[in-house]
Amino acid sequence: MMQKKLNAILKIVSESAEPIGSAEISEKLKTLGIKLTERTVRYHLKNLSEEGLLKGIWKEGRMITNKGKEELHDSLVFEKVGLMSSRIENMAYKMDFDLYEKSGNVIMNLSLFDKGDFKSALQIMTPVFTKKLTTGNLVAVAKEGERLGGIVVPVGKIAFGTLCAINLNGILLKHSVPVESRFGGVLQIEDNKPLRFTDMINYSGSTLDPHEIFMKSKMTSVRQACSGSGKILAGVREIPAASINEAEAIIRKIESANIGRALMIGKSGQMILGMPVKMERAGIVVPGGLNPIAAVEEAGINTQTSALGTLVDYKELKTFDAII
Repeated sequence: MMQKKLNAILKIVSESAEPIGSAEISEKLKTLGIKLTERTVRYHLKNLSEEGLLKGIWKEGRMITNKGKEELHDSLVFEKVGLMSSRIENMAYKMDFDLYEKSGNVIMNLSLFDKGDFKSALQIMTPVFTKKLTTGNLVAVAKEGERLGGIVVPVGKIAFGTLCAINLNGILLKHSVPVESRFGGVLQIEDNKPLRFTDMINYSGSTLDPHEIFMKSKMTSVRQACSGSGKILAGVREIPAASINEAEAIIRKIESANIGRALMIGKSGQMILGMPVKMERAGIVVPGGLNPIAAVEEAGINTQTSALGTLVDYKELKTFDAII
């Protein structure tokens, strides 16, 4: 258990583009279901620094060393699977968006762009939002030096947040509808309609976000899907079959709040777009929140992207149209 906590601290430091302190690390650990006080985090940071895995940058915080990167890589190879499903459950529980008041925190995917690429990236993303191939049309933007969620944007970068599909999980959960994230996959679109999943990864068997894997592996064709036929990122959720009517009503409200949508809701015990569904359960297919970023990556613009990156106040979000 202790090694898992140390690995989590190393990973958080490694993902930060600038020195990071104990307070921010403590907050990020909470999203992984690990509760450590700032004092305890400082203790571990001191030990990790003494081992040469981290280095202190004056009073600004810590950064990972090359030795630390090697240690983290070796440790994660042997780490047990299932971290992704646990992170989904924790983030779904932590988001506190009120569907009726339209207030509270929502889950965002975070992407960092080079400043010189961002204008072109917005043009590429526009048809993805227009065709509603993403989770919702609300986004967040922050310039260098500004903060987006728990991240301070590095020099020369622009941070862009897209709504995570796990917001749907959190809202259904808060309305007493149990929901399970089963698969993240690549969904084939033909004539503007979902046809079948061509690739999938079970969330409970992965330590990484499936959509990040598919996106970085160039397995999507989101830009082509905007023209009618292509491959997008999508996921499968399962709910109790008895809750279908209630879930449909809640999802309609989610769509009206622009923070999520469903491409399809199945029937009790029946496969959905070729994916198996458990007995007395119904499948829900949702578009991936990273589809706009996947389109940008397809065009050859590199990003630093983290799914389920942070929690952001709903009132800080803007419509995509408002920023282009």
